This record gives sequence, C-alpha cells and structure tokens, in this order.
Amino acid sequence: MADELTPETPEEEQPQKKHKQRKNALYPGVSDELAENMRTGWADTELHGLEPIAQAAHTAARRAALSARFPGERLVVPAGRLKIRSNDTEYPFRASTEYAYLTGDQTENGVLVLEPSGETGHTATVYLLPRSDRENGEFWLSGQGELWVGRRHSLAEAEQLLGIPAKDVRKLAEELAEAEGPVRGVRGHDSVIEAALTDKVTKERDEELRVYLSEVRAVKDEFEIGELQKAVDSTVRGFEDVVKVLDKAEATSERYIEGTFFLRARVEGNDIGYGSICAAGPHACTLHWVRNDGDVRSGDLLLLDAGVETHSLYTADVTRTLPINGTYTDIQRKIYDAVYASQEAGIAAVKPGAKFRDFHDASQHVLAEKLVEWGLLEGPVERVLELGLQRRWTLHGTGHMLGMDVHDCAAARTEAYVDGTLEPGMCLTVEPGLYFQADDLTVPEEYRGIGVRIEDDILVTEDGNRNLSAGLPRTSADVEAWMARLKG
Repeated sequence: MADELTPETPEEEQPQKKHKQRKNALYPGVSDELAENMRTGWADTELHGLEPIAQAAHTAARRAALSARFPGERLVVPAGRLKIRSNDTEYPFRASTEYAYLTGDQTENGVLVLEPSGETGHTATVYLLPRSDRENGEFWLSGQGELWVGRRHSLAEAEQLLGIPAKDVRKLAEELAEAEGPVRGVRGHDSVIEAALTDKVTKERDEELRVYLSEVRAVKDEFEIGELQKAVDSTVRGFEDVVKVLDKAEATSERYIEGTFFLRARVEGNDIGYGSICAAGPHACTLHWVRNDGDVRSGDLLLLDAGVETHSLYTADVTRTLPINGTYTDIQRKIYDAVYASQEAGIAAVKPGAKFRDFHDASQHVLAEKLVEWGLLEGPVERVLELGLQRRWTLHGTGHMLGMDVHDCAAARTEAYVDGTLEPGMCLTVEPGLYFQADDLTVPEEYRGIGVRIEDDILVTEDGNRNLSAGLPRTSADVEAWMARLKG
C-alpha cells in the first residue's frame, strides 16, 4: 500500500485546509512548482447523458410514501462514514440500509434530506461529496482524494443517476444546525449530522422514523424480488463451488470453504451479506461459527450458511448441511431427514393470511415429535412445546425476514413482525435445525457433535409461496446425488 499521506482528517470536507502529511513521509513537502504543475493539464472527464439506476423509480415511490407518513417534518437520513479498521486503514464502506433503500446511492458521507414543501409534501435532496478538488490539490494530497481511492461522481452525474437533486454535503451540518421546525433523523450512522441535530430531535421521534423505515421494507417491490432472486442464484453457484473443492478444504481448513464462497460473492455481487458460517464437524453445533479455522474431515458434516449480497445490497441467506465425503452415515441421515421434514412443514405454512409464527410452530412441532419418538424427551408433544423443552436441541427461531439486511425489518414493532400476518411480497427464511453438542451427556454418544440446519429463502406469493433457493437440493438423497455429479 502506498505510504505518503495522513488520511485521518477528511480533507475533502475542508477544502481550504492544508493537507497534512504522514509523520514519516518520504517527501518533505510540496513545492510551489509541483503544486502548480498538478493543477493543470487534466482532461475534462465529466459524464453526460447517464441513464438512471435500475431502482430509481422504486426509490422515488419509497420517498413519496415516507413523505406522506411524516408531513411537515424535515427528515434526515445519512449514509454513514468510513470506519477505521486499524491506524490509517478503513473497513470497506457499506451505506446504511435506510439511506440506500431511499436513494439507491452507496457513497460515504451522503445524506438524504426531505424538506417540507407545502402542506403535506417534501422536496428531496441528496447531499454528497463533490468530485475531488484539483485546485487545492485534494485530489492527490488527501488520503480520500480520487488518485488514492478513485473517482467520485460529480453532483450533476449523481442527479442523473439517482433522479434526485444533489448538493454539496460539506456545509450541510452547518445548515441543519441553523434550521428551524420539526426534524426527525436516522441515528447511529453519522456523528457529525447527529451533532448538528442534537437540539432539534428527540429519541422517541427518531425511533418512530427508524421503525417506519424498517416496517415498510417488509413487502418487497418487483425490483427487490428480482435482486433477491439474483442473490440466491449466485449463492447456489457459490455452494456448488464449495462442493467441488472439498478435497482442498480437507487438506487445509474451513478457511478454504470460506474463501471459495467469498470469491463467488465478490465476482458476481458486492460482497457476502454476512459472515459465512463454514462449520465442519462439531462446529456445526455453534450457531454463528464464523471463525472458520477448524479441520474439515471425511465422515463429518459441513454446515454451510452463506449468502451473496448483490451490488444493490440485497442478500441471500441459505444453509445446507453436507456430508463431506458425499454420503451421510445412518445417524447423520436420521437427523438430517428429521430437519428436512420439519422444514417441509414450515414451508407449507408460509402463505398469505397466515400468521408469521405459523411456520415456526409447524416446524417446531415436527422436531418435538422426533425428539419424543427418539426417546430424548418425554411426551406428550404438546407438553414439550408448551414448556419449550425441545429448545435444548433446536435453540433458535425458525426464520426471519430477509432483504437488504440479512435480518431485515429488525426494528419493526412486534405486532407488525412476529405477531403479524404474512402478505404477498414478503420474503423470509425457513431454517429449522437440530444441534447435539459434543459434550451433551443427555443424548446417546452417536448423536454428539452432529449439527444440522436446512435454510431456504421463501417468497410469499398471492397463492402460497415460492422457494427462491430451490436450485439447491434438499432431501438427503438429492444432496448425495448432487454432490456426486459435482465431484465428477
């Protein structure tokens, strides 16, 4: 990595400030002659006639709905800022879900402001960093200048792409601090914007805005459904990639599986939607095993829970539990088939008009029946479910909303989410599991260290549901046949 500048000060926000050099920079400074040379001789690279981004019409409709929900109030939704990973390196930037949902933009420091207009409407403006300044040298002297991190769109280009008037964000905090009238803001992403609004907002009012923006994402529009299917299709290919290299994973570790899936996510999408769970052997009993540093052994199971995130930030969330050598043992198959039966019951319960909890209840009922049948719990099944005794081995809920966040709509009111009713356009996961910990002395030894989860992404349709991840096999026999084909 090149080593000359000190990027801790966001120079692009202070264009008149002298650019600070790194403490141990090799060059002592910039001569007047070099500064003058760098100002001139650059071609005009402004882009013209840009087509709007694919979701521009949908983001406009979302902003209109937001405007109608909070008439007469200024609404402020920031994208967020770069976060330091270590010293002078940053984490890859990921715009806040609320901001990306309403604008389609994904650049750091962006802020969407809906200014009250008339009795009920709003005027939307997206505030962005303009292109790097060539006059003051920011474009090559700042750690965030375009010769260091790449070209930003100009404000005029952003307007064409997003379909929203764009302004320079560098004075927005000052303008917001002086603004009057009721304001609501999305918190937790931009401390500078929050500081400017500190005496104008309340926690309760801001929470109302956050809850609304969470709940409104529950029903996906046509663009979102297409993006979710795209994410799932890439994820299916990522799972196929993993099966083809299981021999290499056996020679190394779970990290080979993680890296293999990550390659597919980065080539076909923006990233992984969450930390991939590449859990081999007893690690499959740890629900969010993301260390991925364990051994991959023939005869064990691999629980792979992973999802590709599209360039528009919609993520898949799929799990398969695979026999590493291609064939389930008798006890592995017994447990796997029980989880499959549970998932089948859960998926069948996903339909418009059903309660959100119905698919969870249906799945858990099957698992409780199996645990009683195997003699691990004393029946009747209704008693087991009433007391939640099956949870020693099922542990988690059977699914969640899915979208731009892997656990989408998380800030929604309970009555609108887990106590709510399914509608066409909602997308959720159905993911029952059984996990027998390696040190669990209440189960026979042959069960210990086996963890199985099967997870699919299910779209609620007008007449039932559609399994977006049906491209991956689910029955134990189909999984074995699929793996055999891929391994040749």
